[in-house]
Amino acid sequence: MMIFGHSLIEVGVFCALVIGCLWYDLHSHDDSKPVTAKSAAMWTGIWVSLAFAFAGYIGFTEGTDQMQLFIAGYLLEESLSVDNLFVMMAIFTSFGIKDAYQHRVLYYGILGAVIMRLAFVAAGSGLIKLFGPYALGAFGFFILWTAFKMFQGMNKHEEKEAVDYSHHWAVKWTQKFVPVHPHLHGHDFFVRTDENGTPVDAPKKSVENVPLAEKPVGKLMWRATPLFLCLMVIELSDVMFAFDSVPAVLAITPDPFIVYTSNIFAILGLRSMFFLLAAAKRYLRHLEKSVIAILAFVGIKMLIALPPLHFHIPPTISLCVVVGFLSLGILASFLPEKKA
Repeated sequence: MMIFGHSLIEVGVFCALVIGCLWYDLHSHDDSKPVTAKSAAMWTGIWVSLAFAFAGYIGFTEGTDQMQLFIAGYLLEESLSVDNLFVMMAIFTSFGIKDAYQHRVLYYGILGAVIMRLAFVAAGSGLIKLFGPYALGAFGFFILWTAFKMFQGMNKHEEKEAVDYSHHWAVKWTQKFVPVHPHLHGHDFFVRTDENGTPVDAPKKSVENVPLAEKPVGKLMWRATPLFLCLMVIELSDVMFAFDSVPAVLAITPDPFIVYTSNIFAILGLRSMFFLLAAAKRYLRHLEKSVIAILAFVGIKMLIALPPLHFHIPPTISLCVVVGFLSLGILASFLPEKKA
């Protein structure tokens, strides 16, 4: 039996590697604590090693040509998706999501990305290119707006016990269609409330105090939390970047299995790299400024690629700009602070 022109054994090996490691990752991490730099580095190494081990397996079963195509697709997807690291950081900042909850959001975001990338590969580059420019243009404006909001709140780092999201743009828009609870409820994506909107169940894991209804009023109902809305925006960002990266990998090889597997291994590695960047941001005081500059660059890059300009910045130059801004932020963080 063949799937996408490849044996059932090859597909099974890929599924076993990804599902096994995701299951272990979920059960080995405590959602009430931030991901440490040590853990992030370990998982980054695991996913990169698995990607090249799978490339070796492809080479063993199908020859070096297919192995080289997989590696080329993997490295291209990694380089094109680096921008997404900083967009995810901006989204978490916009929602004020604590470090302890970010692993849960990105973990379930991976599950959505696995499904959506399969749909993109199945659709092919023609359909993606038809709608891609319009989606990327709108997302470019969103990234620039997010960079501006990060700049505005750059020096506001005070932690609040219960942040009110009633006026957050995502809550105001979503509650027109589905019930939304305007506060985080631990690491839960949904919360059961009474008619007054007061939670009736304690969160399974939480790093803040959550008030509960002593005597629930009226009919109980389920509401989405801001953490779920953050997850949906993270998923949207992955879809937007897929408009750019999937056709690029399809240009290397039309083999859907090679395209899909290289995409998934690259995404999994980048999600772990995000926590390395987030951990560094906690200690490097000027790194946030670098992230804002990178977001502005990414937004402008998306907009100038639209008609009538059609100005496309090569991935190599984009990667150099990202590394340059990061290096400046890191070096500046080691300089002594000026005394007031």
